[in-house]
Amino acid sequence: MVDKKAFWKSGHKPSLFSSFLYFDISFMIWILMGPLIVVIASDFPMDAAQKAKLVALPILGGSILRLVLGFMTDHIGPKKTGQIGMLVTMIPLIWGWKFVDSLTELHFVALLLGVAGASFAAALPLASRWYPPQYQGLAMGIAGAGNSGTVLTTLFANRLAQHFGGWEAVFGLALIPIAIVFVIFTIFAKESPNQPAPKKLSEYGQVLKQKDAWLFCLLYGVTFGGFVGMSNYLTIFFNTQYGLSAIQAADFTTICVIAGSFFRPVGGWLSDKLGGIRVLMALYVGAGVMLASISLLPPLYVVSTLLFLGMMCLGAGNGAVFQLVPQRFGKEIGIMTGIVGAAGGVGGYFLPLILGSLYQSTGSYTPGFLILSAIALLSMLMLAFIQKEWKRTWVGSGGKAKIEGGQAMGS
Repeated sequence: MVDKKAFWKSGHKPSLFSSFLYFDISFMIWILMGPLIVVIASDFPMDAAQKAKLVALPILGGSILRLVLGFMTDHIGPKKTGQIGMLVTMIPLIWGWKFVDSLTELHFVALLLGVAGASFAAALPLASRWYPPQYQGLAMGIAGAGNSGTVLTTLFANRLAQHFGGWEAVFGLALIPIAIVFVIFTIFAKESPNQPAPKKLSEYGQVLKQKDAWLFCLLYGVTFGGFVGMSNYLTIFFNTQYGLSAIQAADFTTICVIAGSFFRPVGGWLSDKLGGIRVLMALYVGAGVMLASISLLPPLYVVSTLLFLGMMCLGAGNGAVFQLVPQRFGKEIGIMTGIVGAAGGVGGYFLPLILGSLYQSTGSYTPGFLILSAIALLSMLMLAFIQKEWKRTWVGSGGKAKIEGGQAMGS
């Protein structure tokens, strides 16, 4: 049981709150393209593959720039990196609001929105470095809850577009909250006195020589990639397959996004109790079954229920993966967080492309969802195959007990 009074006294509350706000508003901006794509397509006609590409580009940008912001955080500190990140995020917002004249320009805007998606590379270290080891989980959980910003976008973006006369206005309105958060962040966030030494590029190379690093990238590419990819693509799916309006499609997407956002800590908690490998395998099976069922394209309320459960599995899977990563890479956790996080973004980039391209070529979403189901189930089989080696080699401070769960967690 966490002593809440001791927790609040142990760190710096203004920095923790500032980290949450920065993360929340950045995630809100990161997925703007997804919910707005139906409205945008009325100004820039696109086929299914082109829509998928446009909503995938911010995810790709976030994946690449996550490593850039992580490097900056190491060398100039998370506060300065966060300030730069928010200022740069204003560029695509202004561009989309006033100056986009072609689909090509819109692609560049989408890619630059990735700066917002890279925000956790600065936001989480800013919070984490203020708190001692026994409170890291809670501090990271509070700051990381900012991924709920996706809910704000799916719920309000299309309503604002309808009320203010177009999607461009939403980009302009988004400047208001990020400017407010920039001021709050600048005033209240402070660098921790406990700054670790900057990581060298050679250290990243050493980690990537290890097979397990690539395995974790694949695992997170499926869970986080599935969550963020679905968050950006589901508005298209509901609009195309079920004929929902832009607002209705985004509302159904909101329900699914809520499941993925708020079940991440549940995945970590279950992994602590039952074992990370065991929980992650069950979640992959759950996601695979749900995706296979969705491929049958059942009625709207059935498919929305299945998507809610599937996103719940993917969201909880994110927490389960990061319950395992520190046990294998405890000394390199900072580096691995950046690498694995970037891999998650790559997974999210490919998901819309799979669904959109296959729909374009076949006229049905069935093949795309079947492939996604197969990927989830293959991830479970890969994990089942590798777990024996992990349980044998993860020794030291109770490594085997930790990944198997149970009472040993408290020892």
